[in-house]
Amino acid sequence: MPDAPSTVPRKELSAPQKAMHKLGLVRDIDLALHLPLRYEDETRIVTLHDARDGEVVQVEGVVTKQDIQYRPRRQLLVTLDDGSDTCTLRFFSFYPSHQKTLAVGARVRVRGEVRGGFMGKTMMHPAFHAAGGELPEALTPVYPTSAQLPQAYLRKAVVSGLKRAELSETLPQPVLTSLQDTLRGLRAPLMSLRQALEYLHHPGPDVSLAALEDRSHPAWQRLKAEELLAQQLSQLQAKRERDALRAPALQTAPGGLHEQLLAALPFALTAAQRRVGEEIARDLHRQVPMHRLLQGDVGSGKTVVAALAAAIAIDSGWQCALMAPTEILAEQHFAKLIGWLEPLLEPLGKRVAWLTGSQKKKQRSEMLELIASGEAALVVGTHAVIQDQVQFKNLALAIIDEQHRFGVAQRLALRSKMGGAELGAGEPHLLMMSATPIPRTLAMSYYADLDVSTIDELPPGRTPIVTKVVSDSRRHEVIERIHAQVTEGRQVYWVCPLIEESEAIDLSNATETHAELSQLLPGVLVGLLHSRMPVAEKKAVMSLFSGGHMGVLVSTTVIEVGVDVPNASLMVIEHAERFGLSQLHQLRGRVGRGAAASACVLLYTPNEGGRLGETARERLKAMAETNDGFEIARRDLEIRGPGEFLGARQSGAPLLRFADLATDTHLLEWARAAAAEMLTRFPEAAERHVGRWLGTKAEYLKA
Repeated sequence: MPDAPSTVPRKELSAPQKAMHKLGLVRDIDLALHLPLRYEDETRIVTLHDARDGEVVQVEGVVTKQDIQYRPRRQLLVTLDDGSDTCTLRFFSFYPSHQKTLAVGARVRVRGEVRGGFMGKTMMHPAFHAAGGELPEALTPVYPTSAQLPQAYLRKAVVSGLKRAELSETLPQPVLTSLQDTLRGLRAPLMSLRQALEYLHHPGPDVSLAALEDRSHPAWQRLKAEELLAQQLSQLQAKRERDALRAPALQTAPGGLHEQLLAALPFALTAAQRRVGEEIARDLHRQVPMHRLLQGDVGSGKTVVAALAAAIAIDSGWQCALMAPTEILAEQHFAKLIGWLEPLLEPLGKRVAWLTGSQKKKQRSEMLELIASGEAALVVGTHAVIQDQVQFKNLALAIIDEQHRFGVAQRLALRSKMGGAELGAGEPHLLMMSATPIPRTLAMSYYADLDVSTIDELPPGRTPIVTKVVSDSRRHEVIERIHAQVTEGRQVYWVCPLIEESEAIDLSNATETHAELSQLLPGVLVGLLHSRMPVAEKKAVMSLFSGGHMGVLVSTTVIEVGVDVPNASLMVIEHAERFGLSQLHQLRGRVGRGAAASACVLLYTPNEGGRLGETARERLKAMAETNDGFEIARRDLEIRGPGEFLGARQSGAPLLRFADLATDTHLLEWARAAAAEMLTRFPEAAERHVGRWLGTKAEYLKA
């Protein structure tokens, strides 16, 4: 019998408790793993005489003077004398309680940064409390927090959470031994998890702060190893669960659609395209759902590989869906696929269907009928493909382009579209495509549950792109270059980062640039494209540009992926310093698609000091030095960390909090091997380990 509903009113959470829940500090283990941002040394008292300029110190002395001044603004000034020297404590925001604690004659302990000057030593807004009591024996932790959660409250909560947390060993002896061997190579002795956490929350005063800050200390190594192991276990578990599911075994028929498509293509496949095509075909022949990522640089020819995979599904009598993040990209795929497949499908009485959010009701209903009846063998579209009213007759292959733009929930929705009583509760094969190559360490960690196919060569005839980094002060030279290109019959992209003016950031917007270029390039048709335009208007602009009637296209980043105009030979990216590295590389890939020499101009605006920020400079330097998408991806990971690559996948997958993929490759390799051993030999220990580290978040990694 179920429990009767409780009549006891639920206790209202206090503001600090609500703030803790918001920070994800719900379980004792969450508190134990909430590690300090930095530490304050309150274990010793320094004399003012010995305190160096700019040093953060703790001093103890007597207040000899207190004064409120109103120039240049209201402030509290307190003079402290510790017998060796005096120091002025300055507060711009203060309360009566401050004045009471810092009354003349009071003996206080004060901690802050000492600054020397003409008027003697000062401290701005130091921490203070009445003197007395023994000095702490460990450094004082400073935790990541929010306004509603005072450090004192959080410190107390962490101490009790750490005491109560169940931290018994989850690593079986063989796994512990292999970790010990790995750490020995890093010159770090093996600590238990409890020892490591207690040490990191309360390190002794003699510790090397540098080893704590750069996370090389043995306590950090233990935590990073445990975290990476939890991630690997979760991913491997997801992969094994998926391998236990069933999908239709798709076979190529002799003389069927796959063979016909290969024969009809107006170009020969590259060796890399043939290799990945065979990897995908092998997966599709099996009754285990494919879960493969197809990665290849911009313009490496992923769409034709996707078309060949679709042909295998259709050959076997099943449907295929291809989903792209934007209508422009979806339409680009649709145009290519119709050109290649429609003539071959017609004799079979099959069609290619098109689904987007902007369709008229009549056309949409028509498409939904074709999909439900199975007459639409291939469905191409945007998010519209996964809406409730879309019912497939028998979907066997789902292809997702630019997969990092889709969230976990969206990918799960596409997988749930598996139709047809023939398969029961089966799974479709899943092929994800990305033009942002994934660095090896990222593939080993966040994408460990995926098989990865890589197209590592460009089709012949692609011209190398010369990249120039140019200051906005030379804008007139760039416009002259555009004029020369258009005169030769070439076409040009000009990309702007914003559509509308922002008061916070004074950027020239796409509309202004369009007006400027129209005026400076008389006789040249200059088009404008941005995401707020009506769909029909966007289509009209794109067809004018694709057809060669428009010389210059001013656009926001809607043209980042999928636009293919071989006659376009110059790409200008305005305010290039505002773009991410992978986005710059994607944009650059819109040119160099024909035989003409192509160039990409990164137009940057320096700050008031005539300089660029460190990160922006690194990005633009990388762009100028290499066209290789894999090298770009490696540098992007160094500059920005994994979040950029994961995109929407991280809406569920917890980003690593402690481990760093750039520096912890040894531990990642250990975790991969250890996860396989634990899942096979010690499944209960593996479950406990994942539960401790990920809780319910592990589910997201299975998408």
